[in-house]
Amino acid sequence: MIKRAIILFAFLGCFFQSSQAAHEQSGELIRHNAADKTIVIAAADQKLSLLIDYANGCRIRQLTVNGKNTLSDLGVYTGFRTGQLNFSSGSQAGASPAIRDNEIKVKATKDRVLLTGIRYGDGPLQVTETWDFKLKGNKVIWEIQRDQSQVATLEDMALPKWNFANLSVWKGGIMDNGGMVWCKYLKEMNDTYGVHTGGVTFWNADSGDALRIVGVPAAGYELASKYAHGPGGTFSFTQMATTKPLEQRYNLSRFVSQREDVFAPFEVPQGKVSVGLELQYVDYAKEYSRGILPGIDAVAVRELLNTTGRYGVVDRNIIGANGWLTNWKCLHEPFFAQIGMALNDDNYTRNFSSTLDQERDQAMLPDGRVLSRWHNAAGDEIPGTYNSKTGYYEAMWGYTVDSQTGYVINASEQFELNGDLNWLRGHQQSCERALDWLIRRDANNNGIFEMMNNGIADAKASDWLDIVWASYENAFVNAQMYEALTLWSNCERILGSQERAAHYAAVAQKLKDAFNKPLDQGGFWSPVKQQYVYWRDQDGSVHGDNLVTPLNFAAIAFGICDDKQRIAQILDQVETRMKKENLFHWPLCFDSFKREEVQGGNWPFPKYENGDIFPTWGYLGVRAYVKHDKSIALKYINKLLEQYHRDGLSSQRYSRTTQLGLGDDILAGICTSITALYSDIYGVRPKWNRLGLEPQMMQKLNGAKFAYHHLGCDYQLELSASDYLMKTDGFSIRSKIAFGAGKQGDVLTCYRQNQDDQTMKIHTFSKKPIFIEFDKWDDKECSWNIRGIGKQEIELTGLLPYKSYQVQIDQKNQKLKSDAKGNIKLSLNLTTDVRFVVAVI
Repeated sequence: MIKRAIILFAFLGCFFQSSQAAHEQSGELIRHNAADKTIVIAAADQKLSLLIDYANGCRIRQLTVNGKNTLSDLGVYTGFRTGQLNFSSGSQAGASPAIRDNEIKVKATKDRVLLTGIRYGDGPLQVTETWDFKLKGNKVIWEIQRDQSQVATLEDMALPKWNFANLSVWKGGIMDNGGMVWCKYLKEMNDTYGVHTGGVTFWNADSGDALRIVGVPAAGYELASKYAHGPGGTFSFTQMATTKPLEQRYNLSRFVSQREDVFAPFEVPQGKVSVGLELQYVDYAKEYSRGILPGIDAVAVRELLNTTGRYGVVDRNIIGANGWLTNWKCLHEPFFAQIGMALNDDNYTRNFSSTLDQERDQAMLPDGRVLSRWHNAAGDEIPGTYNSKTGYYEAMWGYTVDSQTGYVINASEQFELNGDLNWLRGHQQSCERALDWLIRRDANNNGIFEMMNNGIADAKASDWLDIVWASYENAFVNAQMYEALTLWSNCERILGSQERAAHYAAVAQKLKDAFNKPLDQGGFWSPVKQQYVYWRDQDGSVHGDNLVTPLNFAAIAFGICDDKQRIAQILDQVETRMKKENLFHWPLCFDSFKREEVQGGNWPFPKYENGDIFPTWGYLGVRAYVKHDKSIALKYINKLLEQYHRDGLSSQRYSRTTQLGLGDDILAGICTSITALYSDIYGVRPKWNRLGLEPQMMQKLNGAKFAYHHLGCDYQLELSASDYLMKTDGFSIRSKIAFGAGKQGDVLTCYRQNQDDQTMKIHTFSKKPIFIEFDKWDDKECSWNIRGIGKQEIELTGLLPYKSYQVQIDQKNQKLKSDAKGNIKLSLNLTTDVRFVVAVI
């Protein structure tokens, strides 16, 4: 009997494949075989086709993507589960006679198929479905309309369930919350990852094929999905639609091992519900191209960002670095907006905005303290701090004070990505409270902010290095505080709060002055070791002069150290040590902490936070070296990409001695060196009202070309040393110097050095694009060429007030005087290229 079943499945498989092949050759997009009760539907580009079988129930038997069937024998079907009973559209085995005898009716036209009378269930609980397929260009639109006979509490639902042949059909899926499911980590049978979103793009990096499934719920319904390791090594994707967000079954776990029921039971009302699905073939290499990147492995960049970079998205409203396998997020990490900048995915950006909203509302205490972590269950917390409803708490290792700075840095940088002033206003009071909480901790008024632990005898942590007993005056936290104060001061200015902006700027300056004092004067600089030391206990003892890289890199990267001699002293000795050990990336420290300064898990050296390699803080190293020797920054970016080819960079850390991956976590922060490639070498600096270019290019990178999307505008960027091009449909700007540009309506605004102090506004009365080439733009002179047609009004702002300027327009000179605000206006009609020079007299 088993042999006969195998032969039958083989026969049916061959039949369906030959049927599809014949269909594709015929050129028909929809072909209905009423005798065999099969329907083949193909998208216009022939890259995607479905074979529907309604002979015994109703299911999609084959889903062919670029010529390859991707499904297991189970196919795609709808269904539900009550208790231990499963019902599906795909099989009528065990169904009542009324359901078995029910006839599915089909209406087919050249661009639409309607299947009605799809029934399944048991006793009083039954569903009747209509499947409506429509062709829309290269998309297949599938609407599932379900009518349920009565109210019911369900254990599970499939609207629908997609059963792929195995876990290697797709490398993973990029979800419409900006995250990703990584198939290889669904290792055990029934390993399941459940999220509150319904759309995904599955991709195969080897073939370049991708399948996009966009879910559209009916009004009043919300989508959820789960991804699982199914029987026989299959991979399943199940979509659900409910009137309320699904709750997790096991604590707050989004991932559960060897259990398929990740969501708690839920109630479904009597009556009708519909779900719309858009199915489309996607050319993955084209859709997710990182462009042309000479000197850089662009494919490794793409795959690193689409895997490890996205992995930190746990769910809607929870973006972190530790990711969904371990159900963890650390709030004391300041680089999630930067990851969003490099991913350049509107879905990730939207989700991180809402993540910060949730953290403001659920993770901030009334006094401004920001709780440091989120986890699915208790066990890692200071007793009494875990909130079982929200998952936020204080880590058991100590009060990690850098969650204050992490929230403010992320919020400030996220605003530059979402450009939403109302969103920023919604975070104004909370960011002020977070900063003020830490400002109040400067008990001795020396400008340096104290932690909540006083010394190593407390055996508690105060920052991200959570089993190192950094305490009292912590230089790493204070360097991050400087960055938070600087960024937030600018946000206050944009919001019109000039007094608050000046206040935070003054606090930052006082901190900078104190921070840079030598050790014997209360600062952190060690003239003997030529490095910043990690911390000072309340008793005045100094700790951490073992060349701690995140601290020293942060001091330089965030600008609290701008002394070129000190920068050289720090970075040159770091590079000497790197060459000596031939390391592919920077360790957390080069020499050992003292035994009493760390928890036992850090001993003996080099081990864990006492000397292992954590690429999480790579962006600080890249940003620091760009200020000293760009070639070294580039070297470690490329070494990281080489490591990606060895192991996929899906580890927590790397052994200092073997340079092999270690740890149970996969830290999304491993990708931050690549975020710095974009922000600090290519110089992509999005601002809330424009896109900025502040490149630090090298000859070997010349000719970089890639697209960037920001605030609804698509940009094409071309970069070489001292030659930067930014193009959109409305304008093209070439420059030898850093600049920013944004167009609203008919007004193009250019920003000198991508700063707000001087701008050029061009009001064009033509719909044709503007072409500008900047030669020079400094305090004394601005020169540029412009090409456009028709009337143009040009306004230069931020000049010296009431000052005379020599204005040259195509060799013709005139003198103009700036107004009280330092503005000069020009009006002219353009018929050809015109050269302008504006120079102070």
